[in-house]
Amino acid sequence: MSVPSPVPSVVGAAAASEVLAELGRLRDEDPPTHGGRVLSYVYDPGDAALDELAAEAVRLFLPVNGLDPTTFRSVATLERDLVALAREVLHGGDDVVGSVTSGGTESCLLAVKSARDVWRAEDPARAQARPRLVAPTTAHPAFHKAAAYLDLDLVSVPVDPATGTFDADRLLAEVDDRTALVVVSAPSYPFGVLDPVAQVAAGAAERGVACHVDACLGGWVLPWWGEPGERALPRWDLAVPGVTSMSADLHKYGYAPKGASVVLYRGRERHLAQYFVTSAWPGYPVVNPTVLGSRAAGPMAAAWAITRTLGTEGFARLVARTRRATRVLVDAGEQIEGLRVVGRPEGPLVALAADDAAPAGRRVDPFLLVDAVRRRGFLLQAQPALTQDDGTRLPRTAHLTVTPVTERVADELVQALRAGADEVRGMPPAAPDPTLAERVLAEGLPEDLAVVMATVEALPPEVKHPVLAQVLQGAVDPSRA
Repeated sequence: MSVPSPVPSVVGAAAASEVLAELGRLRDEDPPTHGGRVLSYVYDPGDAALDELAAEAVRLFLPVNGLDPTTFRSVATLERDLVALAREVLHGGDDVVGSVTSGGTESCLLAVKSARDVWRAEDPARAQARPRLVAPTTAHPAFHKAAAYLDLDLVSVPVDPATGTFDADRLLAEVDDRTALVVVSAPSYPFGVLDPVAQVAAGAAERGVACHVDACLGGWVLPWWGEPGERALPRWDLAVPGVTSMSADLHKYGYAPKGASVVLYRGRERHLAQYFVTSAWPGYPVVNPTVLGSRAAGPMAAAWAITRTLGTEGFARLVARTRRATRVLVDAGEQIEGLRVVGRPEGPLVALAADDAAPAGRRVDPFLLVDAVRRRGFLLQAQPALTQDDGTRLPRTAHLTVTPVTERVADELVQALRAGADEVRGMPPAAPDPTLAERVLAEGLPEDLAVVMATVEALPPEVKHPVLAQVLQGAVDPSRA
């Protein structure tokens, strides 16, 4: 039996300065997380003082374990205050309670777990039954994961490829006696549009079914979205009758470091249904409100510090910057020949698709555009096309997540979009490469990703899912470093 060789960095002690220098070199290999050049994954308020505040808050709470808030009572205070603030911002009443989680995926998973358990408890015959979760195609994959983890059947309702949204009656037609939860988004991540929350929630309530609003992205930005005199956003939050739970990420437009999110419930019974409790071992009684046992208190403390420092005026100021930048990018996307903006974004997300109304020789392929814009210093996100259950096809898109700092670079970004579109306009859309999967597994990802995304788009799920898992596994496999 062979013995793995020791990792060189831990054979002997290293000076702290050397370790930090090495960490710095590793970070230098990453895209810049500040300055507005990465339009996915990061949420930059453009305020260095907020970053410093968050770092100091994390440092103060670095050794604190949120596992037991009766021991570390500070954690109970932080969580209680953050839940109270979220309840106020999202227009919940005194019956709204919840938890701080490690992120949106955990918040969504817990909401599904709660809905499943409440549904089963309503009828003894359901104790071992497999319920259904009904959601639009644009619902976040966190709900796919929750359905897989928690043994639910996921029913995906198609959306309109032109608008990115759906008819509420079409979704409600899928709701039956086995449905434990319906999900809507505020806004949806792929296209940045608001789902018909009020109509779906009302229909779900009539049928006695729980309704979750996934506001992981919009929860800390939509409350301040819009200018006086503009069309008001459709109702989407806890003020809507029939909404039974909601998720809102503090580490997105709450500007806290990863990971901090809030999940809220209308009714303490629903909140209690997410808890795990056991005394069936010889150790301490285990009471876990969330998936995690030990919980890092640092992100929670940072979220608490940032929200108190910003206040509603600070959030409104940052949202105004985000909104102005979004308007600039939407206008640019609508004016660039060969592109179109998908739907009507009602929030800080923009998805650019090829304009099918343009002649084929004047269209802009979004995958080629993403690579062309990257060469000009901005990182966008490529989203593959998707064939829905009804046969309609959602377009491939270039996706932009807009933050307050985007306003500073909006003009340069628009120039990059225009120049990138000019470079690739009329070129054949990126096509799949049947040999790519094998080469990527052996050599890693190439710098230009258009062909990679086209190949991912073309492969059936039973083929691409294992390949994608292997690619990511390979990135952290010590034997393949």
